[in-house]
Amino acid sequence: MSNPLPLTELFDFTGKIACVTGASSGLGRRAALVLAAAGAQVVGVARRSDQLAEWEAESTGETYSIVHDLADRAGLADLAQKIADPFGAPDILVHAAGINTRQAADDVTPESWDLTLDLNLAAPFFLSQHLVAPMKTKGWGRIVNFASLQSTRAFPGGLSYGASKAGVSQLTRAMAEAWSSHGININAIGPGFFRTELTAAVFSNPERAARNAAQTCIGRNGEPQDIDGPILFLCSDASAYVTGQTIMIDGGFTSK
Repeated sequence: MSNPLPLTELFDFTGKIACVTGASSGLGRRAALVLAAAGAQVVGVARRSDQLAEWEAESTGETYSIVHDLADRAGLADLAQKIADPFGAPDILVHAAGINTRQAADDVTPESWDLTLDLNLAAPFFLSQHLVAPMKTKGWGRIVNFASLQSTRAFPGGLSYGASKAGVSQLTRAMAEAWSSHGININAIGPGFFRTELTAAVFSNPERAARNAAQTCIGRNGEPQDIDGPILFLCSDASAYVTGQTIMIDGGFTSK
């Protein structure tokens, strides 16, 4: 039996290149900040150049930003090349970009359905498909998808979003089955209620926010730093034998 690796080696990001989509705001921005602080070279991708510039200014590590609309499936091959240009092909991919149109079932349109599925479900797969070959060559890679409470729960106004996030959980399992034998571990995190741009409608109602907090086992809603540990774990050697899993970061919301 081999000796345990020192913690500094388990969570060593020296020489690692990461790409985080949705890096301009919310939990994607937090993930990009954490990985840069841990020593990875981080490429952030998002639609808004001003917020990407703010992320780079806030980062303590080596970063590069790319403005791109990830819902444009035809542009993902070109995006993959741009991601690899500044530092090299990424070892780590975090797919945090997403959209929630919050439409009642009767109001969902083909256009809003396609936008939601393209950004939340298609982009994580096809961008990974474009970038997985160098990970196979190295025999090491980490991909983290973003699932949701709605991967398993039905919420009002969440039909297309919930369908996309349920798909993310199965996509994660299928990607793991396809690529983990090459040393590429694919997992998902399922955030609970965090105060972000995507959940502004929830937190604008203090009673609703308090009700959500009361439904957790811990008794509070999520804070940005609550994803730091899970992100570092799933993107490092510490998760060497973890793949195909959706890990809920929800304070126990889905346990009750």
